[in-house]
Amino acid sequence: MSVTMSLREETDRRLVAVFTVLPYALLAVGTTLTLIQQTTTVPIPAVLGLTLATTAWMLCFDTRPRWQGRRSLMGLYYAGLAVLSASLVVLAPSYGIFAFIGYVHAFERLRGVLRQAGAVVTSMIMAVSYLGGMRNIAEGAWWEWAAISLVSSVLSVSCFALLDLVDRRGREQERALTESHEANARLEAALEENAGLHAQLLVQAREAGVLDERQRMAREIHDTLAQGLAGILTQLQAVELRLDEPLRRHVTNAMNLARESLAEARRTVHAVEPAMLAEARLPEAIGELARNWARLHDVETVLTTDGDPRPMHTDVEVALLRAAQEALANVAKHAGASRVGLTLSYLEDRVVLDVRDDGSGFDPRAKRANGSGPGGFGLVGMRQRVQRLAGRLDIESEPGAGTAISASVPAIPVGGER
Repeated sequence: MSVTMSLREETDRRLVAVFTVLPYALLAVGTTLTLIQQTTTVPIPAVLGLTLATTAWMLCFDTRPRWQGRRSLMGLYYAGLAVLSASLVVLAPSYGIFAFIGYVHAFERLRGVLRQAGAVVTSMIMAVSYLGGMRNIAEGAWWEWAAISLVSSVLSVSCFALLDLVDRRGREQERALTESHEANARLEAALEENAGLHAQLLVQAREAGVLDERQRMAREIHDTLAQGLAGILTQLQAVELRLDEPLRRHVTNAMNLARESLAEARRTVHAVEPAMLAEARLPEAIGELARNWARLHDVETVLTTDGDPRPMHTDVEVALLRAAQEALANVAKHAGASRVGLTLSYLEDRVVLDVRDDGSGFDPRAKRANGSGPGGFGLVGMRQRVQRLAGRLDIESEPGAGTAISASVPAIPVGGER
Protein backbone atom coordinates (compact mmCIF):
# COMPACT_ATOMS: atom_id res chain seq x y z
CA MET A 1 0.00 0.00 0.00
CA SER A 2 2.84 2.41 0.76
CA VAL A 3 4.22 1.81 -2.74
CA THR A 4 0.81 2.65 -4.24
CA MET A 5 0.60 5.83 -2.17
CA SER A 6 4.09 6.88 -3.28
CA LEU A 7 3.23 6.37 -6.95
CA ARG A 8 0.02 8.34 -6.54
CA GLU A 9 1.82 11.19 -4.81
CA GLU A 10 4.52 11.22 -7.52
CA THR A 11 1.82 11.37 -10.23
CA ASP A 12 0.03 14.20 -8.43
CA ARG A 13 3.28 16.20 -8.20
CA ARG A 14 3.91 15.80 -11.92
CA LEU A 15 0.38 16.85 -12.82
CA VAL A 16 0.67 19.91 -10.61
CA ALA A 17 3.94 20.84 -12.32
CA VAL A 18 2.40 20.39 -15.80
CA PHE A 19 -0.70 22.46 -15.05
CA THR A 20 1.45 25.16 -13.44
CA VAL A 21 3.54 25.61 -16.62
CA LEU A 22 0.73 24.92 -19.12
CA PRO A 23 -1.00 28.38 -18.98
CA TYR A 24 2.22 30.19 -19.75
CA ALA A 25 3.06 27.78 -22.56
CA LEU A 26 -0.39 28.17 -24.14
CA LEU A 27 -0.15 31.96 -23.80
CA ALA A 28 3.22 31.87 -25.57
CA VAL A 29 1.77 29.70 -28.35
CA GLY A 30 -1.19 32.06 -28.80
CA THR A 31 1.09 35.09 -28.96
CA THR A 32 3.39 33.39 -31.47
CA LEU A 33 0.46 32.44 -33.75
CA THR A 34 -0.91 35.95 -33.52
CA LEU A 35 2.41 37.53 -34.49
CA ILE A 36 2.88 35.06 -37.36
CA GLN A 37 -0.67 35.60 -38.69
CA GLN A 38 -0.81 39.31 -37.96
CA THR A 39 -3.07 41.43 -40.07
CA THR A 40 -3.48 45.14 -40.29
CA THR A 41 -6.54 44.89 -38.04
CA VAL A 42 -4.66 43.40 -35.10
CA PRO A 43 -3.16 46.07 -32.79
CA ILE A 44 0.16 44.44 -31.90
CA PRO A 45 1.00 46.83 -29.01
CA ALA A 46 -2.39 46.11 -27.39
CA VAL A 47 -1.90 42.37 -27.85
CA LEU A 48 1.56 42.44 -26.32
CA GLY A 49 0.39 44.64 -23.46
CA LEU A 50 -2.52 42.30 -22.64
CA THR A 51 -0.16 39.31 -22.87
CA LEU A 52 2.18 40.85 -20.32
CA ALA A 53 -0.75 41.81 -18.08
CA THR A 54 -2.14 38.26 -18.25
CA THR A 55 1.26 36.82 -17.41
CA ALA A 56 1.65 39.15 -14.44
CA TRP A 57 -1.89 38.38 -13.24
CA MET A 58 -1.26 34.63 -13.24
CA LEU A 59 2.17 34.98 -11.61
CA CYS A 60 0.69 37.13 -8.87
CA PHE A 61 -1.53 34.26 -7.75
CA ASP A 62 0.73 31.33 -8.66
CA THR A 63 3.53 32.66 -6.47
CA ARG A 64 1.19 32.87 -3.46
CA PRO A 65 -0.06 29.28 -2.84
CA ARG A 66 -1.86 30.32 0.35
CA TRP A 67 -4.28 32.44 -1.70
CA GLN A 68 -5.50 29.37 -3.57
CA GLY A 69 -7.31 28.11 -0.51
CA ARG A 70 -9.39 31.29 -0.16
CA ARG A 71 -12.63 31.19 -2.11
CA SER A 72 -13.12 34.94 -2.50
CA LEU A 73 -9.59 35.52 -3.82
CA MET A 74 -9.95 32.65 -6.30
CA GLY A 75 -13.23 34.14 -7.52
CA LEU A 76 -11.43 37.47 -8.06
CA TYR A 77 -8.55 35.71 -9.82
CA TYR A 78 -10.84 33.87 -12.20
CA ALA A 79 -12.87 36.99 -13.01
CA GLY A 80 -9.66 38.85 -13.92
CA LEU A 81 -8.40 35.88 -15.97
CA ALA A 82 -11.73 35.68 -17.85
CA VAL A 83 -11.64 39.40 -18.70
CA LEU A 84 -8.03 39.20 -19.94
CA SER A 85 -8.71 36.00 -21.94
CA ALA A 86 -11.83 37.52 -23.53
CA SER A 87 -9.91 40.66 -24.41
CA LEU A 88 -7.13 38.67 -26.07
CA VAL A 89 -9.60 36.52 -28.04
CA VAL A 90 -11.47 39.66 -29.22
CA LEU A 91 -8.22 41.17 -30.45
CA ALA A 92 -6.87 37.91 -31.96
CA PRO A 93 -8.89 34.63 -32.26
CA SER A 94 -5.61 32.68 -32.09
CA TYR A 95 -5.66 33.27 -28.32
CA GLY A 96 -8.50 30.75 -28.12
CA ILE A 97 -5.82 28.14 -27.55
CA PHE A 98 -4.91 29.98 -24.34
CA ALA A 99 -8.54 30.59 -23.34
CA PHE A 100 -8.88 26.81 -22.92
CA ILE A 101 -6.97 27.15 -19.64
CA GLY A 102 -10.15 28.68 -18.21
CA TYR A 103 -11.65 25.19 -17.96
CA VAL A 104 -8.64 23.92 -16.05
CA HIS A 105 -8.53 26.79 -13.58
CA ALA A 106 -12.31 26.78 -13.10
CA PHE A 107 -12.24 23.13 -12.04
CA GLU A 108 -9.00 23.42 -10.06
CA ARG A 109 -9.50 26.68 -8.19
CA LEU A 110 -13.25 27.28 -7.95
CA ARG A 111 -15.92 25.46 -5.96
CA GLY A 112 -19.66 24.96 -6.25
CA VAL A 113 -21.65 27.43 -8.37
CA LEU A 114 -18.54 29.45 -9.22
CA ARG A 115 -17.03 26.39 -10.88
CA GLN A 116 -20.08 25.93 -13.13
CA ALA A 117 -20.17 29.66 -13.91
CA GLY A 118 -16.48 29.55 -14.86
CA ALA A 119 -17.21 26.70 -17.29
CA VAL A 120 -20.01 28.67 -18.92
CA VAL A 121 -17.88 31.84 -19.24
CA THR A 122 -14.99 29.90 -20.74
CA SER A 123 -17.37 28.23 -23.23
CA MET A 124 -18.63 31.65 -24.37
CA ILE A 125 -15.06 32.93 -24.84
CA MET A 126 -14.05 29.80 -26.73
CA ALA A 127 -17.09 30.15 -29.03
CA VAL A 128 -15.75 33.55 -30.20
CA SER A 129 -12.49 31.87 -31.12
CA TYR A 130 -14.31 29.08 -32.99
CA LEU A 131 -16.16 31.63 -35.19
CA GLY A 132 -12.99 33.58 -36.08
CA GLY A 133 -13.43 36.60 -33.81
CA MET A 134 -15.97 39.27 -32.95
CA ARG A 135 -16.06 40.67 -36.51
CA ASN A 136 -17.85 37.55 -37.83
CA ILE A 137 -20.26 37.57 -34.92
CA ALA A 138 -21.07 41.25 -35.45
CA GLU A 139 -21.77 40.51 -39.13
CA GLY A 140 -24.67 38.16 -38.23
CA ALA A 141 -23.17 35.01 -36.76
CA TRP A 142 -24.33 35.82 -33.28
CA TRP A 143 -26.91 32.96 -33.32
CA GLU A 144 -24.12 30.54 -34.20
CA TRP A 145 -22.12 31.94 -31.31
CA ALA A 146 -25.10 31.46 -28.98
CA ALA A 147 -25.65 27.88 -30.17
CA ILE A 148 -21.97 26.97 -29.82
CA SER A 149 -21.83 28.64 -26.41
CA LEU A 150 -24.91 26.71 -25.26
CA VAL A 151 -23.67 23.36 -26.44
CA SER A 152 -20.17 23.99 -25.04
CA SER A 153 -21.61 25.11 -21.72
CA VAL A 154 -23.79 22.01 -21.39
CA LEU A 155 -20.88 19.75 -22.29
CA SER A 156 -18.43 21.50 -19.96
CA VAL A 157 -20.86 21.59 -17.03
CA SER A 158 -21.65 17.89 -17.54
CA CYS A 159 -17.95 17.08 -17.79
CA PHE A 160 -17.27 19.05 -14.62
CA ALA A 161 -20.02 17.14 -12.79
CA LEU A 162 -18.52 13.85 -13.91
CA LEU A 163 -14.98 14.90 -12.96
CA ASP A 164 -16.24 16.13 -9.60
CA LEU A 165 -17.89 12.75 -8.99
CA VAL A 166 -14.70 10.91 -9.94
CA ASP A 167 -12.62 13.20 -7.74
CA ARG A 168 -14.97 12.74 -4.79
CA ARG A 169 -14.93 8.97 -5.17
CA GLY A 170 -11.17 9.02 -5.49
CA ARG A 171 -10.89 10.96 -2.24
CA GLU A 172 -13.29 8.57 -0.52
CA GLN A 173 -11.27 5.62 -1.78
CA GLU A 174 -8.06 7.22 -0.57
CA ARG A 175 -9.64 7.87 2.81
CA ALA A 176 -10.89 4.26 2.92
CA LEU A 177 -7.40 3.02 2.05
CA THR A 178 -5.94 5.20 4.78
CA GLU A 179 -8.44 3.87 7.30
CA SER A 180 -7.74 0.32 6.12
CA HIS A 181 -4.01 0.93 6.54
CA GLU A 182 -4.57 2.25 10.05
CA ALA A 183 -6.83 -0.72 10.85
CA ASN A 184 -4.17 -3.11 9.57
CA ALA A 185 -1.57 -1.33 11.68
CA ARG A 186 -3.80 -1.69 14.74
CA LEU A 187 -4.41 -5.35 13.86
CA GLU A 188 -0.67 -5.98 13.55
CA ALA A 189 -0.13 -4.30 16.90
CA ALA A 190 -2.89 -6.44 18.41
CA LEU A 191 -1.37 -9.58 16.88
CA GLU A 192 2.02 -8.66 18.31
CA GLU A 193 0.43 -8.07 21.69
CA ASN A 194 -1.44 -11.39 21.42
CA ALA A 195 1.80 -13.11 20.45
CA GLY A 196 3.41 -11.66 23.56
CA LEU A 197 0.50 -12.78 25.72
CA HIS A 198 0.61 -16.21 24.08
CA ALA A 199 4.31 -16.50 24.83
CA GLN A 200 3.64 -15.39 28.41
CA LEU A 201 0.86 -17.98 28.76
CA LEU A 202 3.19 -20.65 27.40
CA VAL A 203 5.78 -19.72 30.00
CA GLN A 204 3.16 -19.79 32.74
CA ALA A 205 1.80 -23.11 31.48
CA ARG A 206 5.32 -24.52 31.42
CA GLU A 207 5.94 -23.31 34.97
CA ALA A 208 2.63 -24.81 36.07
CA GLY A 209 3.54 -28.06 34.33
CA VAL A 210 6.92 -28.10 36.03
CA LEU A 211 5.27 -27.54 39.42
CA ASP A 212 2.71 -30.26 38.75
CA GLU A 213 5.45 -32.64 37.63
CA ARG A 214 7.44 -31.90 40.77
CA GLN A 215 4.40 -32.71 42.88
CA ARG A 216 3.84 -35.90 40.90
CA MET A 217 7.47 -36.93 41.33
CA ALA A 218 7.25 -36.22 45.06
CA ARG A 219 4.20 -38.47 45.35
CA GLU A 220 5.79 -41.19 43.22
CA ILE A 221 9.05 -41.13 45.15
CA HIS A 222 7.19 -41.23 48.43
CA ASP A 223 4.97 -44.09 47.27
CA THR A 224 7.88 -46.12 45.91
CA LEU A 225 11.35 -45.31 47.20
CA ALA A 226 10.27 -44.06 50.61
CA GLN A 227 8.00 -47.04 51.26
CA GLY A 228 10.64 -49.47 50.01
CA LEU A 229 13.35 -47.93 52.11
CA ALA A 230 11.04 -47.96 55.14
CA GLY A 231 10.47 -51.66 54.59
CA ILE A 232 14.21 -52.26 54.29
CA LEU A 233 14.75 -50.34 57.54
CA THR A 234 12.11 -52.47 59.27
CA GLN A 235 13.77 -55.66 58.12
CA LEU A 236 17.20 -54.50 59.23
CA GLN A 237 15.77 -53.57 62.63
CA ALA A 238 14.32 -57.06 62.83
CA VAL A 239 17.76 -58.49 62.06
CA GLU A 240 19.29 -56.36 64.82
CA LEU A 241 16.70 -57.51 67.38
CA ARG A 242 16.93 -61.18 66.41
CA LEU A 243 20.60 -61.85 65.92
CA ASP A 244 20.12 -65.25 67.43
CA GLU A 245 17.60 -66.31 64.77
CA PRO A 246 18.14 -67.29 61.14
CA LEU A 247 18.73 -64.20 59.06
CA ARG A 248 17.96 -65.63 55.62
CA ARG A 249 14.25 -64.66 55.47
CA HIS A 250 14.83 -61.04 56.52
CA VAL A 251 17.76 -60.59 54.20
CA THR A 252 15.77 -62.06 51.34
CA ASN A 253 12.84 -59.74 52.04
CA ALA A 254 15.18 -56.74 52.19
CA MET A 255 16.70 -57.68 48.84
CA ASN A 256 13.27 -58.14 47.25
CA LEU A 257 12.12 -54.76 48.54
CA ALA A 258 15.27 -53.12 47.22
CA ARG A 259 14.74 -54.66 43.78
CA GLU A 260 11.09 -53.60 43.64
CA SER A 261 11.93 -50.08 44.81
CA LEU A 262 14.65 -49.75 42.19
CA ALA A 263 12.32 -50.92 39.42
CA GLU A 264 9.62 -48.49 40.57
CA ALA A 265 12.11 -45.62 40.71
CA ARG A 266 13.21 -46.30 37.15
CA ARG A 267 9.63 -46.41 35.92
CA THR A 268 8.79 -43.24 37.83
CA VAL A 269 11.67 -41.36 36.17
CA HIS A 270 10.42 -42.50 32.75
CA ALA A 271 6.80 -41.65 33.71
CA VAL A 272 5.32 -45.09 32.98
CA GLU A 273 2.74 -47.00 34.94
CA PRO A 274 3.71 -49.13 37.96
CA ALA A 275 5.13 -52.58 37.33
CA MET A 276 2.07 -54.28 38.80
CA LEU A 277 -0.27 -52.51 36.38
CA ALA A 278 2.05 -53.12 33.46
CA GLU A 279 1.39 -56.87 33.83
CA ALA A 280 -2.14 -57.02 35.28
CA ARG A 281 -5.35 -55.03 35.77
CA LEU A 282 -6.27 -53.17 38.93
CA PRO A 283 -7.97 -55.97 40.97
CA GLU A 284 -5.09 -58.36 40.30
CA ALA A 285 -2.50 -55.65 41.05
CA ILE A 286 -4.11 -54.73 44.37
CA GLY A 287 -4.52 -58.42 45.17
CA GLU A 288 -0.82 -59.07 44.59
CA LEU A 289 0.06 -55.98 46.63
CA ALA A 290 -2.15 -57.19 49.51
CA ARG A 291 -0.69 -60.71 49.46
CA ASN A 292 2.90 -59.46 49.45
CA TRP A 293 2.17 -56.99 52.23
CA ALA A 294 0.37 -59.60 54.34
CA ARG A 295 3.23 -62.08 53.93
CA LEU A 296 5.80 -59.40 54.77
CA HIS A 297 4.06 -58.06 57.87
CA ASP A 298 2.25 -61.22 58.97
CA VAL A 299 -1.14 -59.47 59.07
CA GLU A 300 -4.34 -61.05 57.78
CA THR A 301 -5.37 -59.13 54.68
CA VAL A 302 -8.53 -59.72 52.59
CA LEU A 303 -9.43 -58.12 49.24
CA THR A 304 -13.06 -58.05 48.07
CA THR A 305 -14.12 -56.91 44.60
CA ASP A 306 -17.68 -55.70 44.00
CA GLY A 307 -19.34 -54.91 40.70
CA ASP A 308 -18.10 -55.68 37.21
CA PRO A 309 -14.31 -55.14 37.01
CA ARG A 310 -13.43 -53.43 33.76
CA PRO A 311 -10.30 -51.72 32.38
CA MET A 312 -9.98 -48.11 33.52
CA HIS A 313 -7.86 -45.20 32.39
CA THR A 314 -4.25 -45.61 33.55
CA ASP A 315 -4.45 -42.54 35.82
CA VAL A 316 -7.49 -44.00 37.59
CA GLU A 317 -5.84 -47.36 38.22
CA VAL A 318 -2.53 -45.77 39.28
CA ALA A 319 -4.31 -43.47 41.75
CA LEU A 320 -6.20 -46.35 43.41
CA LEU A 321 -3.14 -48.62 43.46
CA ARG A 322 -1.06 -45.87 45.10
CA ALA A 323 -3.88 -45.25 47.57
CA ALA A 324 -3.82 -48.94 48.53
CA GLN A 325 -0.02 -48.85 48.91
CA GLU A 326 -0.13 -45.77 51.11
CA ALA A 327 -2.98 -47.07 53.24
CA LEU A 328 -1.20 -50.38 53.84
CA ALA A 329 2.08 -48.57 54.56
CA ASN A 330 0.31 -46.43 57.17
CA VAL A 331 -1.20 -49.53 58.76
CA ALA A 332 2.25 -51.11 58.99
CA LYS A 333 3.86 -47.98 60.47
CA HIS A 334 1.17 -46.70 62.82
CA ALA A 335 -1.83 -48.97 63.33
CA GLY A 336 -0.51 -52.19 64.87
CA ALA A 337 -3.50 -53.95 63.30
CA SER A 338 -4.19 -57.69 63.24
CA ARG A 339 -6.58 -57.59 60.28
CA VAL A 340 -6.97 -55.41 57.18
CA GLY A 341 -9.84 -55.47 54.69
CA LEU A 342 -9.74 -53.91 51.22
CA THR A 343 -12.86 -53.49 49.05
CA LEU A 344 -12.65 -52.46 45.41
CA SER A 345 -16.09 -51.42 44.12
CA TYR A 346 -16.91 -50.83 40.45
CA LEU A 347 -19.98 -48.57 40.35
CA GLU A 348 -21.69 -47.18 37.28
CA ASP A 349 -19.81 -43.89 37.25
CA ARG A 350 -17.17 -44.30 39.97
CA VAL A 351 -14.57 -46.71 41.26
CA VAL A 352 -14.17 -46.81 45.06
CA LEU A 353 -11.39 -48.33 47.16
CA ASP A 354 -12.07 -48.85 50.87
CA VAL A 355 -9.29 -49.86 53.27
CA ARG A 356 -10.23 -50.77 56.86
CA ASP A 357 -8.08 -51.95 59.76
CA ASP A 358 -8.66 -52.85 63.42
CA GLY A 359 -5.60 -51.00 64.63
CA SER A 360 -5.04 -48.23 67.14
CA GLY A 361 -6.64 -45.50 65.04
CA PHE A 362 -6.09 -41.76 65.47
CA ASP A 363 -7.92 -38.47 65.64
CA PRO A 364 -8.40 -37.18 62.04
CA ARG A 365 -8.90 -33.63 63.36
CA ALA A 366 -5.53 -33.54 65.10
CA LYS A 367 -2.46 -32.08 63.40
CA ARG A 368 1.03 -33.41 63.47
CA ALA A 369 3.81 -31.47 65.13
CA ASN A 370 5.00 -30.19 61.78
CA GLY A 371 1.53 -28.92 60.92
CA SER A 372 1.07 -31.21 57.94
CA GLY A 373 -2.11 -32.81 59.20
CA PRO A 374 -2.93 -36.38 60.25
CA GLY A 375 -0.99 -39.05 58.40
CA GLY A 376 1.71 -36.67 57.18
CA PHE A 377 2.74 -36.36 53.57
CA GLY A 378 1.43 -39.81 52.63
CA LEU A 379 -2.26 -39.00 53.16
CA VAL A 380 -1.76 -35.49 51.73
CA GLY A 381 -0.20 -36.95 48.58
CA MET A 382 -2.98 -39.54 48.37
CA ARG A 383 -5.62 -36.80 48.62
CA GLN A 384 -3.88 -34.70 45.96
CA ARG A 385 -3.64 -37.66 43.59
CA VAL A 386 -7.36 -38.46 44.00
CA GLN A 387 -8.47 -34.84 43.72
CA ARG A 388 -6.44 -34.47 40.54
CA LEU A 389 -8.95 -36.86 38.98
CA ALA A 390 -11.92 -34.95 40.44
CA GLY A 391 -12.20 -37.64 43.08
CA ARG A 392 -12.67 -37.66 46.84
CA LEU A 393 -10.77 -39.08 49.81
CA ASP A 394 -12.58 -39.71 53.11
CA ILE A 395 -10.91 -40.78 56.38
CA GLU A 396 -12.79 -42.15 59.38
CA SER A 397 -10.90 -43.04 62.54
CA GLU A 398 -10.77 -42.61 66.26
CA PRO A 399 -8.25 -43.70 68.87
CA GLY A 400 -8.60 -47.42 69.67
CA ALA A 401 -11.27 -48.07 67.01
CA GLY A 402 -9.25 -48.59 63.84
CA THR A 403 -9.23 -46.59 60.62
CA ALA A 404 -11.26 -46.58 57.40
CA ILE A 405 -10.03 -44.83 54.27
CA SER A 406 -12.22 -44.43 51.17
CA ALA A 407 -10.83 -43.22 47.83
CA SER A 408 -13.48 -42.52 45.15
CA VAL A 409 -12.60 -41.49 41.58
CA PRO A 410 -14.59 -41.17 38.32
CA ALA A 411 -14.88 -44.39 36.31
CA ILE A 412 -12.97 -43.20 33.23
CA PRO A 413 -12.70 -46.10 30.78
CA VAL A 414 -9.60 -46.91 28.77
CA GLY A 415 -9.31 -44.36 25.94
CA GLY A 416 -11.56 -41.88 27.75
CA GLU A 417 -10.54 -38.22 28.25
CA ARG A 418 -9.60 -36.98 31.64
